[in-house]
Amino acid sequence: MTFQSLVVAGLVVGCLASPPVSAALSVGAARADITPSEKALPKGYEGINDPIFIRAIVVDDGATRAALVTVDAGGLPTDVYTQVSQQAERELRIPASHVLLTATHTHSVPFGIARELAPRIVAAISQAAGRLQPARIAYGTGVSYINVNRNIIDPKTHRWWEGPNYEGVSDKTVAVLDFEALDGRPIAVYYNYAVHAVLNGQLDQISGDIPGAASRYIEDSLDDQAVAVWSTGAAGDQNPIYFQQTYDLRDIRIKEHATRGIDISNAMPPGGQGLNKRDPRVAKLMKQQRQMANSMGQMLGEEVLHVMRANAERPMTEARIAGAQKSVSCPGRKRTDTGRAGFAGTYVDADPIPIQLSLVRLGDIAIAGVNAEVFNTIAQRLKSESPLKHTMMATLTNGAAPSGYIPNDAAFGYNTFEVVSSKLKPGCAETAIVDGLLDLIGETASP
Repeated sequence: MTFQSLVVAGLVVGCLASPPVSAALSVGAARADITPSEKALPKGYEGINDPIFIRAIVVDDGATRAALVTVDAGGLPTDVYTQVSQQAERELRIPASHVLLTATHTHSVPFGIARELAPRIVAAISQAAGRLQPARIAYGTGVSYINVNRNIIDPKTHRWWEGPNYEGVSDKTVAVLDFEALDGRPIAVYYNYAVHAVLNGQLDQISGDIPGAASRYIEDSLDDQAVAVWSTGAAGDQNPIYFQQTYDLRDIRIKEHATRGIDISNAMPPGGQGLNKRDPRVAKLMKQQRQMANSMGQMLGEEVLHVMRANAERPMTEARIAGAQKSVSCPGRKRTDTGRAGFAGTYVDADPIPIQLSLVRLGDIAIAGVNAEVFNTIAQRLKSESPLKHTMMATLTNGAAPSGYIPNDAAFGYNTFEVVSSKLKPGCAETAIVDGLLDLIGETASP
């Protein structure tokens, strides 16, 4: 029977001093609906397009516990991670540094909601811990072509802008960690992919976007016996490959603002400001966006299921959980001008930027966490240099760095919107992240 389950591993320097342990694994998973009522929606939100969730997995190797949690949110503040991890340690015997907390980065959830979620995240972890049962894990990879590099030279202006760059760097890998009970029943699946969850951002309605659509499709396909946990890959420069409706709506907004004497051609107001949603053309484009999010979620979900059915490697019933964390620092800068893209920014020196790194290891499987939006090349470099064949990068994990985007070194030569808005000086972050995570992999190796 296929492996339909998931992993989450713990991280902590404290466990490194312990002798090697290879013990039977137990896994529990839970899902909690956090969709707000329509009456509770903040200003600017007009309804619910699809529900949003907290999804949690707890893993126990007989000696220690760990939790992997993903929330349908644009981002999760560092203080939320701190509160959740500390409470999990006090109440659930999960060391604070063994909690890996990730945002799906959907652009269709109010950022303020995340600050209110800490108690509900802890409750989901507690529910998962209460469902621990003997389990086995399998790892596999597949490919999905729903992402594309989003930085391209505009053919009209000959300057950097946003568009599908089919020749640009874009990792199509879908990494899958699959947990099932010893009798073959699915428990959970943890899947990692690099794409921005931005298709429904202009609807001004609550939505889990592609991550939500993919997880719901997987869970429905497994008769809701398993929890499907999205892991945000290095998507800092990756958009959905079919994104034309968003570009068309952007042009409509630019023209609407221009009638009021406002030039937003090199800016991007949040949400759907300036869009007349009763206009037939706007309504049609928004309907297509909804369809596209569901279609891409189904396509990605099908690939995850394919990996679970056909490509999972020999399962493990025993594995040593290990982990570690560290912070690296890079020189910072403050921008002194405006403009979204196409022109070099001007900057002054600013305080150094701390970047939090996390490493979760389950046997020979490594999940490397970074608390920011990371360019795809950096994750590819980590995987190519890692001594572990099974390595992935989970971004927007364990808080929010004050860096903005983290481009790779070469990308700093381009005037893309991620580069000009980044609060990092060039020449530091790529190597600091890769070398720092490689150090953590070395630290967690069995003696």
